[in-house]
Amino acid sequence: MRRTRKAPRVEQPALFRRGGKRPGAGRKPNGPKPMVSHAARPPLTPRHPVLVTTRLCPGLPSLRNPGVRAVLLRAIRAGSDRPGFRIVEISIQTNHLHSIAEAQDATALSRGLQGLHVRIARALNKHWRRKGRVFVDRYHERILRTPFEVRNALVYVLQNVRKHGVWIDGPDPYTSGPWFDGWRPGRFGADRGDLVKRLGPRPTPGAKSWLLTTGWRIHGLIDSRERPKEQREAAALRTGRARSSTRDSPTRSRST
Repeated sequence: MRRTRKAPRVEQPALFRRGGKRPGAGRKPNGPKPMVSHAARPPLTPRHPVLVTTRLCPGLPSLRNPGVRAVLLRAIRAGSDRPGFRIVEISIQTNHLHSIAEAQDATALSRGLQGLHVRIARALNKHWRRKGRVFVDRYHERILRTPFEVRNALVYVLQNVRKHGVWIDGPDPYTSGPWFDGWRPGRFGADRGDLVKRLGPRPTPGAKSWLLTTGWRIHGLIDSRERPKEQREAAALRTGRARSSTRDSPTRSRST
């Protein structure tokens, strides 16, 4: 039987190959560098608060300005409480915002933040008399699952200015700290009341989740002199605190 010769296989030159992993492939970042991965967001439940960070585009004026603060507080008051979504604590830094939010699920969080960021962007553009993008890329989120994580997040948000080497006497007026009820007593006194009267009503609604209302307090109220801990220091403290909590009171080790 006579064998038939197979036709030679024609391969496309590597120069014109399409598809597959290659340098430069994929969606490009909205800013000059990628800020947040575009991977799918993790699932979210109402009992777990979320630490959110949103950054401004480069070249915009500082947010830590009394006039800008007033604009931001008005926008936050109007957009921080929606069905299934609320901003509980907020921190205004020079080129970014930190916030702690509660949401029914990941979709409610995404839609709530999108609406709030649009409102803030429009207010800032009107104040600065400009047009264009205000926030760069996507927001960064971290789900808080334990009382210790929530307390660390509260210190990080309310005391963030101290992370940048700035020391102020009393709660930071560019945060929701003046209205926060979890400070260790005996530090602010009448100064805090005067600050609240000057700034107006609280810009964010109250918390509803157990972790934000009660759970974090098992690790102690927050002192006005506390600073956000470095990652390694916080991890070491968390390990030691968890062991002592388990030894002293087994019920305190529960996170939900």
